[in-house]
Amino acid sequence: MSPKTFKQLVPSASFLFLIVSGSVSHGFAQKARIPPGGHLAVVADERLAALRSIPEPSSRLLRRLSRGRLVSIRGTSRNRDGLVFYHVVVTRRTAGWLQSEAVIASWRAGDDSRLLRLIGGADEFDRVARARVFLDAFPRSALRPQVLLMYGDAAEEAAAKLSREAERRFERRELPTDGAPEFSYYLNYSGLDRYNRQGVIFTFDRSTKKFHYDGAAWREIVQRYPKSEEATEARKRLQALAAPKTE
Repeated sequence: MSPKTFKQLVPSASFLFLIVSGSVSHGFAQKARIPPGGHLAVVADERLAALRSIPEPSSRLLRRLSRGRLVSIRGTSRNRDGLVFYHVVVTRRTAGWLQSEAVIASWRAGDDSRLLRLIGGADEFDRVARARVFLDAFPRSALRPQVLLMYGDAAEEAAAKLSREAERRFERRELPTDGAPEFSYYLNYSGLDRYNRQGVIFTFDRSTKKFHYDGAAWREIVQRYPKSEEATEARKRLQALAAPKTE
């Protein structure tokens, strides 16, 4: 099927600005790889992010794109089964066809609602990662307070899991009594790394040896959306975070 011309009124530079400025405001320092030209979109559903040689789901796989990867849309095509594919540029040397549902864009109507549904159906890390994509791509969405709450809750859920994992690991490998302080081993635990890349900062309670999310998303809700339902819930979480922890 020959590609049709893909036209959008919103310039790609606007979407790029939202992605970059959103990332910086949340401490997310991972450098985005910006593809040349076209209308920018970002991979949100990595399960569908197979870059193909032609617009067919059974065609030759060129590469699989990771979540958060920016692509430049150059054209569109619908196959016989009704699937819509975008002709995308990934780098100056790499281009191919990508199923349209794999990506989201701030200029495409309803994409914030679609991504919200994806966030709700994932484990704690996937919720964090997809919420991070949402927060960077849709800074003005009415759904933002809801996503911020989900982001923070997923991070605190991950903190409990990471606490158990780190404790088991350090029990098996006794920490040296004459080396670095014990808490510094915990804060350098490798399990924290992938969350840190998503902008999540964990604190460590030395008395209980537990990680906790630092609450940045909840504070943003209280500050920017003080009258929202999410603000009521965010205040509860911040109060729990500030309360003394006991075993």
